Amino acid sequence: MTVVVIPIYENVTQLDFTAPHQFLTMIPDIEVIVASVGGIAVTSTGLTFEKLADLEAIQRCDVLCIPGGLGCIDAMENDRFMTAVRRLADTATYQTSVCSGSLILGAADLLNGRRAASHWAWRDLLQTFGAIPDSSRVVRDKNIITGGGVTAGADFALTLISELRGEDAAQCVQLALEYAPAPPFNAGNADTAPAHIRSMVTGQLNELMGNARQRLDEIASRSALA
Repeated sequence: MTVVVIPIYENVTQLDFTAPHQFLTMIPDIEVIVASVGGIAVTSTGLTFEKLADLEAIQRCDVLCIPGGLGCIDAMENDRFMTAVRRLADTATYQTSVCSGSLILGAADLLNGRRAASHWAWRDLLQTFGAIPDSSRVVRDKNIITGGGVTAGADFALTLISELRGEDAAQCVQLALEYAPAPPFNAGNADTAPAHIRSMVTGQLNELMGNARQRLDEIASRSALA
């Protein structure tokens, strides 16, 4: 049995973890545990997840998968959350993430000198923790597998299943879930979206992210002094 632990936190982006959860649980001998500090978490859209596993009580995992979201910096500033993440990362064969969850991997000192993906609005911030930002949909650097923004969690999950159980298993899951994306617009990437759309979304995200860079610099500085 392969154990995958997904640590979630307040203001997590639900699709970052529910997409991988849906894909991974299609494999009978993969156990997916969604956990938090305190057993409850409210997502950025207000969905409440209760009766979650106690993150601090989990002893080990084979795969650590950290989702992203606007609450990722708050999570990095939570000593209990980060202590559990670092401890589980030490037991895991694979350390993985979706979206800005890669920044949490960075804050846990797991990405120094490693290539990693993230949501396009957060990607350059990976350099704060010595990571090498990569714009690919899914990035693998040795035992670290990271997915890009939000919907990349599905591609990430198929990549992980292929790594754990082979390509046939991954393709069976893809077919069972009819994962054949055909978006009506070519605006899902900052490089292909129309300029005015990119400008509007960038402004909205910058407002939501606030002083993210300053806070990450402070987190990195504290980590360097530890």
